[in-house]
Amino acid sequence: MENKKILLVEDDEALAAVYRQRLEMEGFDIREVHDGEQALAAAIEFQPDLVLLDAMMPKISGFDVLDILRNTPETMNVNVIMLTALSQDKDRERAEALGVDEYLVKSQVVISDVVERVRHHLGLDT
Repeated sequence: MENKKILLVEDDEALAAVYRQRLEMEGFDIREVHDGEQALAAAIEFQPDLVLLDAMMPKISGFDVLDILRNTPETMNVNVIMLTALSQDKDRERAEALGVDEYLVKSQVVISDVVERVRHHLGLDT
């Protein structure tokens, strides 16, 4: 069975490294990028099964990335989990209006929660 592919979009490279290592330990194939522009290019080229998307990033925000992914035929059905520092309802509502699969606030989850949600959205619940 081929490993599920995850596109990790996070401009904090130290945090991205932590998530990448943990997700690779779980057996996922990870592509890591650090801004919205790279995220859009990688989403087409890498064809991930799931995008773990930060909201506040250079060049193109996570909200705009999400909007573009949902309006691009090749990526419209990809699972997207937003993992962000933005905890306000209006941000969550904006993400949901744009079609996010799940909205996680960094301060409210630990990495094992994130892994569990990733597995859930990829249909890998044990």
